Amino acid sequence: MTARVLIVIPTLNEAAHIGGVLDTLLPFAERHGARIVVADGGSTDGTRALVTARPEPGIVLLDNPRRLQSAAINLAVEHFGDEADWLIRIDAHSAYPADYCDVLLAEAQATGADSVVVGMKAVGSGFWQSLIAAAQNSRIGNGGSAHRVMPVGKFVDHGHHALMRIAAFREVGGYDESFSHNEDAELDLRLGNAGFRIWLTPRTRVTYFPRRSLGALVKQYFAFGKGRARNILKHRSRPGLRQAVLVALMPALLLALLAPLHWIFALPLAGWVAGCLAGGVMIARETGSPGGLLSGFAAGAMHVAWSAGFWVQLGRHLMQGRAGTGATA
Repeated sequence: MTARVLIVIPTLNEAAHIGGVLDTLLPFAERHGARIVVADGGSTDGTRALVTARPEPGIVLLDNPRRLQSAAINLAVEHFGDEADWLIRIDAHSAYPADYCDVLLAEAQATGADSVVVGMKAVGSGFWQSLIAAAQNSRIGNGGSAHRVMPVGKFVDHGHHALMRIAAFREVGGYDESFSHNEDAELDLRLGNAGFRIWLTPRTRVTYFPRRSLGALVKQYFAFGKGRARNILKHRSRPGLRQAVLVALMPALLLALLAPLHWIFALPLAGWVAGCLAGGVMIARETGSPGGLLSGFAAGAMHVAWSAGFWVQLGRHLMQGRAGTGATA
């Protein structure tokens, strides 16, 4: 029996990528009779016109007024989930192997998993995007995250979302639409708590195109840090060791403001600079490019931005709690 599949692509100004992504997915969709839903958050760069111009009847453009990826997936499942057993989430700002969807289904059937997640490799073009990609592919940049390095097939707590059983997705309530970032990790936590199993496949992966500037990268990782803080606060969980190190980074660096009082307060900042340099040397050796030296500082910027975002979100939560206490006093 052919698996019934719903493919969802959240988009917002992805004219440069949407055509290639659809071309890759269509052979699979036609073989399986799968619907491809492009859930668009109000693109102004021609993405919508490119989708509606496609002659294939299985491609649907769905308006996503909330603009968030989490809302896009939920909306598509609400409209079309009854006609499918499996949900495949596709990120438009990426590229995929021709057999990507076939591998996901085969892995789910072979392992009995309710969700199949994949590894990622960042690929850049141009000066800054290439440096950022090298940073994200390195252990100093990704912290050895299972889905950011060459994965080994195993059951995991979290990974880059690819395929999910729609019944499991619906049972836990889908994505939390209050999350603009880290919504995938938040959903994985609920899936695990409900007894559903997540399989990290080594048989396929996503090619991801990172931000093209350091400023955009910092903004992205600041949002990631905020999302992780919201996740921890919502579920009253504890950060893992890798995350705990990042949480401590921003307060440690701020100690440098006290360096006029004593030189010892500058040690964390000096250590961070030394770590960026050492990471840059490591990345330069791995990539064979002297530009990798700057990738170490790109990785360092990612970490600082993540830590800052975490503390900003935590501070907002504490302030809101105080305001609420004052209002009821």
